[in-house]
Amino acid sequence: MEHVKCLIIGSGPAGYTAAIYAARAAMKPLMFTGQEPGGQLMITTDVENYPGYPEGIMGPQMMDDFRKQAERFGTEIRYDVVTEVKLEGDKKYIKTEGGQELTADSVIISTGASAKWLGLESETKLMNKGVSACAVCDGFFFKGQDVIVVGGGDTAAEEASYLAKLCPNVHLLIRRDEMRASKIMQQRVENTENITIHWNTSTVEVLGEDEVVGARVKDTKTGEERVIDASAFFVAIGHKPNTDLFKGALDMDDTGYLITKPDSTKTNIEGVFASGDAQDNVYRQAVTAAGTGCMAALDAERYLVEKGII
Repeated sequence: MEHVKCLIIGSGPAGYTAAIYAARAAMKPLMFTGQEPGGQLMITTDVENYPGYPEGIMGPQMMDDFRKQAERFGTEIRYDVVTEVKLEGDKKYIKTEGGQELTADSVIISTGASAKWLGLESETKLMNKGVSACAVCDGFFFKGQDVIVVGGGDTAAEEASYLAKLCPNVHLLIRRDEMRASKIMQQRVENTENITIHWNTSTVEVLGEDEVVGARVKDTKTGEERVIDASAFFVAIGHKPNTDLFKGALDMDDTGYLITKPDSTKTNIEGVFASGDAQDNVYRQAVTAAGTGCMAALDAERYLVEKGII
């Protein structure tokens, strides 16, 4: 059976950065990209907040740059999906959708997280044309314009508060007559003059052809429909970490984010490390994901040195 020193599950900023560091440390990493090579950045257009790209860069191009840099130092990249893992013991067992079976001395998890969407056809059509799941990433593009935020939890409250600093009017759509957000976040939203809360409101359709021009919404109690004009539509109903593969094996919180030990990327199993959005439910940025990818590779290197493997 094939055996590797370092296996990386998942690509994206965390995985590729881990690969760069692991390859430079002579760990000969093997990466399985997963179903979405490059992660969420592959469905992102302009990226303007990642250091080193003063003119900005398209998400797919940035991930291609990351991939090339990882390969330059010797990372082997396979376009396959890991479907089974057995992580206990010194030799970690991995099986893929394509039928590959192998063992590894160390495993770095960088499977990321996926934004939750409303499931509207119009939402999909206008993705990256004004529809976004990240205000920090895309809010700047709509500075000085009216925007809509959907959601009633802390994420939505944070997104709305952030956008209120950039936009004259922020419309916050909440399906119920109360918010799920923490009391302090609710107060922040309610005390921000340019945030208008629309209670008992659901989205029927995002409006626009080549760009968002507003949304048709419905009163969940009366069924009455109306249109809200806006240049962007931010969906803030949460993210789902792509960690189902590790249920029962690794410690995770109630929503599925992997739990790492303080000041490290170590999981509850020795030799297994978690990075990126699979373990970060707070920041969820490309640059922070890359940072934890670096940490995971360094942690894995120290582990392999201690074991006398490298």
